[in-house]
Amino acid sequence: MNSVEEFRTYRAKMNKIILDSDNLFFKRFYNLDTRCYEDGALSSQTKEMLGLATSMVLRCDDCIKYHLEKCFEQGVTREQLFEIFSVANLVGGSIVIPHTRRAVEYWDLLEEQKNNG
Repeated sequence: MNSVEEFRTYRAKMNKIILDSDNLFFKRFYNLDTRCYEDGALSSQTKEMLGLATSMVLRCDDCIKYHLEKCFEQGVTREQLFEIFSVANLVGGSIVIPHTRRAVEYWDLLEEQKNNG
């Protein structure tokens, strides 16, 4: 999945299938995930930046893309993005570097889509 739209479409399709299973655990888990990122003592933007850093350390490319999109939507700057990457690489070590490369590439796609949209 290289394009922004491919990722969004696939994610939405699979989330629908999972939620349509009417499984109580997944309903509650997805709700908890959504609610966790709402404004509270920390802003939603700060929580998304934390989500991005932790997703990078855990090396989950789908999670990284999701949090990149949310950070982008919430006005995180490229300068802030690279500070998030710095923290993630410091905590996670050099194994995070390939994920950083893909994250930069995806951020570039988000910027390109915004500029062409």
